[in-house]
Amino acid sequence: MLAFSALVAGSFSLGGLAANDIAPLALNAVRFVVAGILVGIVACATTGIGRTAFVAPWRYLLLGGLFAIYFVLMFEGLKTSSPVSSAAVFTLVPAMAGVFAWYLLGQRITGRIALALGIGALGALWVIFRADVGALLAFDVGRGEVVFFFGCIAHAVYTPLVRRLNRGEPVIVFTFGVLVAGALWLIVLGARDIVATDWVALPAIVWITLFYVAVCASSITFVLVQFATLRLPSAKVMAYTYLVPSWVIGWEAALGNELPPVMIAGGVALTVVALLMLLRDDDVITRS
Repeated sequence: MLAFSALVAGSFSLGGLAANDIAPLALNAVRFVVAGILVGIVACATTGIGRTAFVAPWRYLLLGGLFAIYFVLMFEGLKTSSPVSSAAVFTLVPAMAGVFAWYLLGQRITGRIALALGIGALGALWVIFRADVGALLAFDVGRGEVVFFFGCIAHAVYTPLVRRLNRGEPVIVFTFGVLVAGALWLIVLGARDIVATDWVALPAIVWITLFYVAVCASSITFVLVQFATLRLPSAKVMAYTYLVPSWVIGWEAALGNELPPVMIAGGVALTVVALLMLLRDDDVITRS
């Protein structure tokens, strides 16, 4: 999940540079197709893809649809919001995932993990607003943030559903099924945008972003999050997203944008404290 958070952060920064140059449906359709091919090749070469993996294919359609919603709304939101602002919205996912996990899986969060989630959220917000209390108090939610918030709801539902719907399939095979289903949704719903896109004339940053999100922020992260989801409580899995704002600041600096003030180190420290609290194994009680 540490690797997951770092890779996801890159999609915010790169996505912010490319979001206005291509329709979100078109970009994500190609993204899911490429990611599906890559994961499918790995699945065939390792565990194999048996017929039993596609029993109840509605599971993949549901999960693929949820993740497609998340990614499309993310890029739609990045048209008008900054990467760091979108990352701030993303930090709402752990708490929402905890609520959905309670409803779908019967997982109840203890006081300690709730405290850890709160500390992580505070640290993330401190990083997002660059240690500027005035900026925090003046926070004004724009259209992009609102659009992405609905995408985050889809992500929060997806996390516990993976654990609920997986029937023992290997992670790589289950990931392949989700990617194929997501690609089908996007191709059908985004056919008009795909045809209307002048692929040859797209600027280089779009192709760089497309390659990154297809390989790093799709193929790799899909496997990582599903591997973790099958072994950790949903709230703990998504709690690692509190590191995303810190990673985004690093990505922004690497891309040549303005470096944040030294004071944000306090926020980074809080996210680390939260993660250390979450590393213990007795954080969630499962309702029988």
